Amino acid sequence: MDHFTPPKAGKFFTPGVMIIAVLVIVLIIFLATSVFIVNQSEEAVITRFGKFLAIRGPGLQFRLPFGIDKCYKVNIKNVQTEQFGFRTLKTGISSVYSGDINEATMLTGDLNIADVEWIIQYRIVDPRAWVFNVNERTRTIRDVSRSVINMLVGDRAIMDIMSSERTAIQTAALDSMNETFRRYNLGINIIAVQLQNIDPPSGVQEAFDDVNKAEQDMNRLINEGQQAYNAEIPRARGERERIIQEAQGYATERVNMARGDTARFSAVYEEYRRNPDVTRRRLYYEMIEEVFKDDGGTVIIDRNLDSFLPLRNIGNRSGASSGSAAGQGGQ
Repeated sequence: MDHFTPPKAGKFFTPGVMIIAVLVIVLIIFLATSVFIVNQSEEAVITRFGKFLAIRGPGLQFRLPFGIDKCYKVNIKNVQTEQFGFRTLKTGISSVYSGDINEATMLTGDLNIADVEWIIQYRIVDPRAWVFNVNERTRTIRDVSRSVINMLVGDRAIMDIMSSERTAIQTAALDSMNETFRRYNLGINIIAVQLQNIDPPSGVQEAFDDVNKAEQDMNRLINEGQQAYNAEIPRARGERERIIQEAQGYATERVNMARGDTARFSAVYEEYRRNPDVTRRRLYYEMIEEVFKDDGGTVIIDRNLDSFLPLRNIGNRSGASSGSAAGQGGQ
C-alpha cells in the first residue's frame, strides 16, 4: 500500500515565488497610494512633500505614491451649516434639540439679557485657502460668527431685536462675516444668516409677552386707523368737488341772470330815452298787472285816464293787449 508524502515547505518559498509576492504587494501599495477618486461635489488639493502642487477636479486621479503626494478632498458644492445656541440631536418629523445657554446668552443695548439662537450657512469657494490658511477652521468660523452677532445685538434694544430689527441684523451679520473671512482668506462665503429663537430670560418672559401683545395691538389700531383714513379721504375729496361744482354752477347762473337783467334794463332805458311817456306808462301797467294778477274781478279806474282797467282780463291777455291798452290811454 502506497503512502502519500507531503511536499516540503521549502518548495513553495522559492526565490521566484518570493519575488512575485513582493511585486504584487508593491503593486497593491502603489495603486492604493497613487490612485484616488474625487466625487462630483469635491475638489482635491494635491501637495508634494507638503507644498501645494495642484487642484484636481472630479473623476479618477493619480498622484505619486508612498506619501510623496498627498490629497485633501474638499467639498465645494454642498452648503454647510453651523448652529449657535442649540444643537440638533435628531432630525425628522419630531426633531430633538438641545440648548447651549452659554453660547446663546447675550447683553442687549438697553442692558437686558436675551437668549439668541441662530444658524449660518456657508460654502467653500477656495479649496487651497481652506486647506492651508487657517488651522482651526470650524472654531474660527464659530468665533467670528459669535463676535459679529454679539456686536449687533449689543447695539440694539431687546424689543427691536425681537421684532423690527431681525432682518437688519441678519443682513448686517452676513456682510460683516463675509468681510472678516475675506480678510482671513479662509476660502468660504457665507450665504445665509438666520436668527431663530430670541427670548428674554425666563423670569421676565410674561412681562415681555405682555409688551409684545401691547405692541401688536398698537400696530393693529394704527393699521385700522390708516384704513379708515384711506377710506374717508377720497369720500371727503369727492364731496368737496361736488360742492365746488355746485357753487361754480350757482355762480354761473347768477352771473347769467345778472347779465340778462342788465341787458333788459339797458333795453328799457334805451326805450325810455326815446319815448319817456310811453315807456313810463307801459311800466306802470306792467306793475299793476303784476300786483293784481291773482285778482280777476277787480276794476281799477285811473282818474288820469279816460278809460278803465278791467283786471279780470289783464291776466289772460297777451303783451299785445297790454300794448293796445297803453295806446288807448295815450289818446
